[in-house]
Amino acid sequence: MSATPLGSGAGPAQTTTYREGDRITPDELRTMFLFDALDPEQLDWITRRSRVELFPAGGVVYTEGEPATCFYVLLAGTIAMTRRVASDEVEITRSAQRGAYAGATASFTDPPAGQQHRYPASLRAITDVAMMALPADEFAPQLRAWFPMAMHLIEGMLIGQRNSQIVVGQREKLLALGSLTAGLTHELNNPAAAAVRATSSLRERIAGMRHKLALLAKTNIDAEALAQLVEIQEDAVKRVADAPTLSPLETSDREDDMGSWLEDHEVDGAWELAPIFVGAGLTPDWMEQLPSVTGGEDLNGSVRWLAYSVETEMLMTEIEEATRRISTLVSAAKNYSHMDRAGHEWVDIHEGLKSTLTIMTHRLRGITVVKDLDRTLPKVLAYPGELNQVWTNIIDNAAAAMDGTGTLTVRTSRDGDQVLVEICDTGPGIPPELQRRIFEPFFTTKGVGEGTGLGLDISWKIVVNRHGGDLRVVSSPGDTRFEVRLPIRNPDTSP
Repeated sequence: MSATPLGSGAGPAQTTTYREGDRITPDELRTMFLFDALDPEQLDWITRRSRVELFPAGGVVYTEGEPATCFYVLLAGTIAMTRRVASDEVEITRSAQRGAYAGATASFTDPPAGQQHRYPASLRAITDVAMMALPADEFAPQLRAWFPMAMHLIEGMLIGQRNSQIVVGQREKLLALGSLTAGLTHELNNPAAAAVRATSSLRERIAGMRHKLALLAKTNIDAEALAQLVEIQEDAVKRVADAPTLSPLETSDREDDMGSWLEDHEVDGAWELAPIFVGAGLTPDWMEQLPSVTGGEDLNGSVRWLAYSVETEMLMTEIEEATRRISTLVSAAKNYSHMDRAGHEWVDIHEGLKSTLTIMTHRLRGITVVKDLDRTLPKVLAYPGELNQVWTNIIDNAAAAMDGTGTLTVRTSRDGDQVLVEICDTGPGIPPELQRRIFEPFFTTKGVGEGTGLGLDISWKIVVNRHGGDLRVVSSPGDTRFEVRLPIRNPDTSP
């Protein structure tokens, strides 16, 4: 995953003593792989333009982000290449092989307009080190002159790969966005459609309730009986919220009992009304209050009015639940995108995980989701929108692996000075020979057109490069775990 390799051009071990400013002889150049095929004129050119630079143990050869002015070749000692990740220096590789090279390795390519080549990493001395330095501005055009075809081929390959990563990376984000949008639209459509249907039914029930109330008034029901009927209505409405959840068999038995009671009391449409009262949690014993209030007269109208009242309350509850679901989804989408927040901030990782799972509900249809979250974890300094992209990529891969059946477990815990997020699935697992390649760009096990192979590469760069964390996978059949570790920092000392 290193951006710039510490190339190896190892030759036989040397016991030469180097001094600052020395020139390397042609014979010595021939002992290193990089130069052993050059002709005498080319070797002489390098000898005249190169010089020896000495660095003590712990010294810096060059620093990431500085203009790339030199091409370096290791002559003696041990060097290490590091990258700056957040506030940390992460070692990418180290070498003690004579002839290992680093520095302005891409100087022969033309930089983007208005820019200049810069060192993409830092190089430091682990032990006392002797390096051969070649000025990049002189070496680059000479390379083109010596190997024109090779340089064109390499430059074309590097530029093509860079452009491909940019284009495919954008495509990957668009595909992910399209998938999330489709799922979110589906999830929003269901409660929205339910709210529309319930609103239409509610309008009909309110009209029916007004009509039945008018009919009751024509029966000359006395004021006291009407007041008691209203009290019964209020009690019935309150019972709707506490109605028990019944099994299909329990529901059928209770509807039979309610239907029989209504028929015994000569109520019209008994079997249509029974499910309404049972759904509201009412029983035949409770219904016995009605005849005593109405004196046995026009019980049919009282029951119908009560049914409309109960249905109205149930429909309003349905509308409330539907709109709450819509509000939850919109809030999750807002949190997921962090459209109203700064980029780098202190975040509770559980918020992003919760939003991502909500957004991906449609993708996880048929899959059991288990959350094992440690709510005592501290906040982490992060780019929340980018972390959401990591959760999305990993969860989407897990859903694809399980193909609609299985268990997805999201677990959080503390691992020393890091927050650990584990996303586990019960899919078939990743073969050992593929596990070491899954974070490579463009590597995918999906069929042609089904994946770009950049999802986990992007996730790795977000976790490791952007957040100074770690991303790894542990997999066996039935148990695949992606482990994301993010550093815990002190808010008073972190940048």
